[in-house]
Amino acid sequence: QVQLVESGGGLVQPGGSLRLSCAASGIIFRLDNMGWYRQGPGKQRDLVAAITRGGSTNYGDSAKGRFTISRDNAKNTVYLQMNSLKPEDTAVYYCNGDLSDYTYWGQGTQVTVSS
Repeated sequence: QVQLVESGGGLVQPGGSLRLSCAASGIIFRLDNMGWYRQGPGKQRDLVAAITRGGSTNYGDSAKGRFTISRDNAKNTVYLQMNSLKPEDTAVYYCNGDLSDYTYWGQGTQVTVSS
């Protein structure tokens, strides 16, 4: 079965940086679109960033200018470099990936921005 596993979350001070990784396993072929979403306490899950196989990206408004999404197609891995973190970035971050007609989700990794 396909599994997506996020890593890199943790506690960071405001203004700090984190780099999240999400690696897919259980599949041979590369994923199509991949992305990052986040869900803060009492909030819905919102888009942070997404990237196509060809490297085209789009970002949620809160991520523009601060976060960068990238991927390694050979590894079926997507990354999220997060800079200038703010307390409002605190959330569980989920990665996803598309393969054929299915969208797969990871279990999420907690990012807490606090002093």
